[in-house]
Amino acid sequence: MRQGSAERPRLSSKEEFAAFVMRMRARGIDDSRLFAAIEATPRHSFIGASFAHLAYSSRTIPLDCGEYIEGIDEQARVLAALNVESGHRVLEIGTGSGFTAAVLSLLAGRVTTVERYRRLCDRALQQFVSLKRENIMVKHADGRHGLPGGPFDRILIWLACEEIPRHFTEMLATHGVLIAPIGPGDGQQIMTRIAKIGSRFEQEAIMAVRYQPFIEGVSSVL
Repeated sequence: MRQGSAERPRLSSKEEFAAFVMRMRARGIDDSRLFAAIEATPRHSFIGASFAHLAYSSRTIPLDCGEYIEGIDEQARVLAALNVESGHRVLEIGTGSGFTAAVLSLLAGRVTTVERYRRLCDRALQQFVSLKRENIMVKHADGRHGLPGGPFDRILIWLACEEIPRHFTEMLATHGVLIAPIGPGDGQQIMTRIAKIGSRFEQEAIMAVRYQPFIEGVSSVL
């Protein structure tokens, strides 16, 4: 350390959360219901002790199985665009840490989340049980083609889709919304909001992102 310099003190979790809310408000997102659901879902417990200090940062954080959790800013922007209401049935493809499903469980009526890695499924389920989020159903499955049991009011996909996934839009209820990263699996995608209005669909670009593509099947080892 250089003479006369000082290490920046680490913010408390409450201060970090407040800073996150300020960043969102600066982007025009001021959703008190969403903020309350995020605050009530301890993000540090989903990412592990070694990364707990990054719980409310905009950085991506590695998970097991070669996966990762998006920065909180990116997750919040997507969830705000999803505009989930009480009573909605939500389908999430790509459980990952389980954090977004846990947040969604406080906003929706029922959440079904699908993950190809058994280890991630098991760890997410442990968190859901610990938090008593009983309206979440976890599926260890190949989520490329969705699941039976629709229609769904909201569908959230965390894996790159080369083009608009028509088989998922067909699972949407009237006035349903689907959000997915559209673009090549080996390059940049656009996180896209697709709203079903009658018999037509309206698209809106949310932001540029980079997500992994779908992988066929479920993991036989992890």
